[in-house]
Amino acid sequence: MSKFTRRSVLRGLVRGAVVGVALPYLDCFLNDSGQAMAATGQRIPTRFGTWIWGCGFIPEKWIPTATGAGYAMPEDLKPLEPYRDRLAILSGFDVKLDGVANKPHITGCLGLRTGVPVPNEIVKAPTLDVLISDQIGKGTRFQSIEVSTAGIDRSYSYRAAGSPNPSEMSPLALYRRIFVDGFQDPNAAEFKPDPRTMARQSVLSAVQEDRARLMREVGAEDRRRLDEYFSSLRQLEQQLALQLEPPAPVQNFTMPKEPSGFVLDSEMDHVMVTHRLMAGLLAKALQCNQTRVFNVLLSDTASNLRRAGSTTTHHTLTHEEPVDPQLGYQKEHAWFATRSMIAWREFLDELAGIPEGDGTLLDHCLVLAHSDCSIAKAHAVEGIPVMIAGNAGGRVRTGFHLDGKADPITRIGLTVQQAMGLQVDRWGALSMDTNRTVTDLLA
Repeated sequence: MSKFTRRSVLRGLVRGAVVGVALPYLDCFLNDSGQAMAATGQRIPTRFGTWIWGCGFIPEKWIPTATGAGYAMPEDLKPLEPYRDRLAILSGFDVKLDGVANKPHITGCLGLRTGVPVPNEIVKAPTLDVLISDQIGKGTRFQSIEVSTAGIDRSYSYRAAGSPNPSEMSPLALYRRIFVDGFQDPNAAEFKPDPRTMARQSVLSAVQEDRARLMREVGAEDRRRLDEYFSSLRQLEQQLALQLEPPAPVQNFTMPKEPSGFVLDSEMDHVMVTHRLMAGLLAKALQCNQTRVFNVLLSDTASNLRRAGSTTTHHTLTHEEPVDPQLGYQKEHAWFATRSMIAWREFLDELAGIPEGDGTLLDHCLVLAHSDCSIAKAHAVEGIPVMIAGNAGGRVRTGFHLDGKADPITRIGLTVQQAMGLQVDRWGALSMDTNRTVTDLLA
């Protein structure tokens, strides 16, 4: 019995002539696991992202007291209860300093993302998200998309030392970048390449010979600088080439509305609105294959979040607020830590709200959520809180809490890279150099 595919055509005869009628998108075009893209016959892609919140956590409100699958969710994790089976809670993993000075809110975050503890923002790039984007992100318009939701232009995604990938700070700017400038609706009745795109591609093609000659004639240091520059041009050329081809149809995709009603500042209530809008736009971008890699910064690692009517930032509170004698922790700092976990739940809501195959978009994502430190008052880089969300299309196990027992946090980074298909058997430097994956995570 022949198998119908998305490319199948119903054929017949009318008065002796062969006729054909194309088929619509049907569930039967998916494989038994719901993991084929109907328009192309390829598997639904696996996406990768990071989600950062600043200034750590309150350990007694976040770390489960039991490990394994049967743990009770402490207070700050309770908003995440609907995602218990699609989350791995990872506590007790450390950034090892090896004598390096701990630069507050930088060393822990970038140590986790590069495998190397650093005393400043001249990092040993690239960060792990860039390594992964080089593996999975080249067939999309944007190799990665970075956003910052608290009104601050900050990113912890680095391709080169000292050069972070820039973040979008406005939901409206993000919308226009993804869904206006050069966007092609994957389900549009007809495809018309933008003449401006064709012209830009022609210009870049015309200078290829001069680019090659320049690279041959300059010295080694200039070649290094030019290689970084031309890498960005190559990404632009790839993006333009993709815009000149009709996109594959996407099941269940509807165009998002232009965002409105947001205020760009660091007030927590405003940030929650901005974050929800950006989360929805990113989910739509992932759904229609505009990108497969993203980085979300809820708040800067030296968190600039503040309450309505207050000028005191979350970061300032972690240092100056006294510990509540009844609670045993800083009450105001704890409020921001709790709200950060609610925002994380709302981000997962957007991914889980998009059907894909026999599951959801979240099922085909691996999202690495982390902070920059554990106890912010001490800038501690021991026990930095980490979560893994999504199952990466079946490559990752979730639904448990694991205590890292002071192991290097690079074990998580190595595991994530392997889960995303990178051929890497060890990662990190000095005491953080490891060839040990977190086997509980790998399916």
